Amino acid sequence: MKKFLLLFLALATSAFAADKKHVLLLAGNPSHGPGDHEHNAGVMLFAKCLTENAADKVEVKYKLNAEWPNKEELKWADTIVFYSDGGGGHFMLGHLEDVAEEMKRGCGLVCLHYAVEFPKEKGGPEMLEWMGGYFEANWSVNPHWTASFKEFPKHPIANGVKPFSTNDEWYFHMRFRPDMDKDKVIKILQDIPPATTMEREPRDGSHSGNPDVRKAVESKQPQAVAWAYERKTGGRGFGFTGGHFHKGWGNDDQRKLVLNAILWTAKAEVPAKGVESKVTEEDLKANLDKK
Repeated sequence: MKKFLLLFLALATSAFAADKKHVLLLAGNPSHGPGDHEHNAGVMLFAKCLTENAADKVEVKYKLNAEWPNKEELKWADTIVFYSDGGGGHFMLGHLEDVAEEMKRGCGLVCLHYAVEFPKEKGGPEMLEWMGGYFEANWSVNPHWTASFKEFPKHPIANGVKPFSTNDEWYFHMRFRPDMDKDKVIKILQDIPPATTMEREPRDGSHSGNPDVRKAVESKQPQAVAWAYERKTGGRGFGFTGGHFHKGWGNDDQRKLVLNAILWTAKAEVPAKGVESKVTEEDLKANLDKK
């Protein structure tokens, strides 16, 4: 009887572990000043929150300082999260073929803040396919402003998220797939940017402004700063343009939304109240880059 009980417990434990989804968090190199673009500290904070509050749903691994995972680690992942600098220096660009292989099997993809920006010719087309949208230079802009999020779509990523407002470098006027409704690109966070976001110089610059975005702001069109995408091949993507300031992860609702999104892209069940987590001042000060 004892042997049978031990065998049952072993099998139950094995089945429980097999049901867990795998999250691979990838942090880019340090770049900005203290407290800004804290990729390493941010990734470790997400890992801590998920391990402490969603261990029944996901198993987490992370890499720091733009270390690229090996083939086994990539294949292990049910979703891959990038928190890094982007544009022409995006550390994914040298590994697009590796990522493409994982996307084909239905692996999820999350890009946070600068990591949503890719060159139009390389990376941009892939992001339209894998994430539903991205930051395109000379089309999208990256001003600092206070965005207020009062309403959310009925979507697992928004589970338990209450209205919140934060000052951040909220990119907007993203390049999305042409038919967002048909292609299942869902705006998770959106707000109307103030006219002050168009006051930067140069007036027409790669990141500061262009006629199209000025028209959108002047007409007070709501702008999506976070979105979810379900690929026709079955994979899921999530883009989030905030995250410039590390202190922003101290906001319970901003943090919850991103943790929910990580679970959703991994195809793990998102709790009805979202991923509840607590972050202290000490947690936010931990693991900061020595810049």
